[in-house]
Amino acid sequence: MSRAPRRKSTAPEWPKPVPPGDTRDRGGQAQPMLLVENLRKYFAIRGGLLNRKIGDVKAVDGITFAVFKGETLGIVGESGCGKSTLARLLMGLIPAEGGKIVFDGDPVGGPSGLTLRELRRNLQMVFQDSDSSLNPRLPIEESVAYGPRVQGATRDATKKTTQDLLQRVGLRPDLFGGRYPHELSGGQKQRVNIARALALNPRMLILDEAVSALDKSIEAQVLNLLRYLKRHFNLTYIFISHDLNVVQYIADRVMVMYLGEVVEIGPSESIYHQARHPYTRALLDSRLALDPADRVETAPLTGDPPNPIQPPSGCRFRTRCEFAEDMCATTAPALGESLDRASHRAACHMANPASGHKRAGQLPSVARPAAMMYSVEAS
Repeated sequence: MSRAPRRKSTAPEWPKPVPPGDTRDRGGQAQPMLLVENLRKYFAIRGGLLNRKIGDVKAVDGITFAVFKGETLGIVGESGCGKSTLARLLMGLIPAEGGKIVFDGDPVGGPSGLTLRELRRNLQMVFQDSDSSLNPRLPIEESVAYGPRVQGATRDATKKTTQDLLQRVGLRPDLFGGRYPHELSGGQKQRVNIARALALNPRMLILDEAVSALDKSIEAQVLNLLRYLKRHFNLTYIFISHDLNVVQYIADRVMVMYLGEVVEIGPSESIYHQARHPYTRALLDSRLALDPADRVETAPLTGDPPNPIQPPSGCRFRTRCEFAEDMCATTAPALGESLDRASHRAACHMANPASGHKRAGQLPSVARPAAMMYSVEAS
């Protein structure tokens, strides 16, 4: 019996992999892809008969950090700490109260800086709610094609790009291109959102809780897809999540936020095994253990975050910190500059041996070691 001839692969050849020497690179490899300095966003509170301003919710309060080319920066923290607000500020979806954003050496805004249109060609976002992110009246092929058309691409080029991207994220264009969002599962919708974010060939993606609404099997598939796309397109990620195990799997560096501020930032391995801030330690100790015998007897962190309208003086975490002293109420700990990949910094007096804190230089330990819940996919 003769063997049937092997069918020729119909996988699309575009988009082709972006080489490490990206021609779109303007600032060089040493230049951070994204540099944020003293970024602030306050939401006004109004009341009274004349609806006057009576206060501010300090959602993002003086944040400074850098995202380096080709890395994944994970951002973690409790609900209400300002993670999603920060993402919307970076995308220009809401105006900032102050601060500076620099993309690959070019400031965003101003007379000589990048326009919002230019920024969004290079920076795209995948939102948490995959359902409401899609127009229910448009087939998914039209949703993915919308961005390139707005940017002036021809209809033929847009159709080819859309079909190739759907294939790249694991959706056959002939089966899924004409379907509407209500005909897709949650994982398929999120794949469509990822394809739509890639349609403009950006250099950086912001993923805001992009896998939190998916079950674990689909979550693992999407995470591996994100790792593949990052290598294929030479992308840089900001990955926002509540799931510390997911962040440990995908992130190169981790930034911890609390009440609108950055309290710790550093390499993922260092953060998960040598946390320097009591809040980071409490978050890590709050993870569920894989061993049923290793149960958490007491809550690592008690109480709710303080009122963001009137945050505590000094260290904002002191009202929930077991190591708080008088100096924590009078002096705000400095995070310091973290403009390199290897630096590990924490805004805590205990992390500074010269601070005068009784436990200065005595870093809190994590009660349980970090355990990887996902196997690392080979490159």
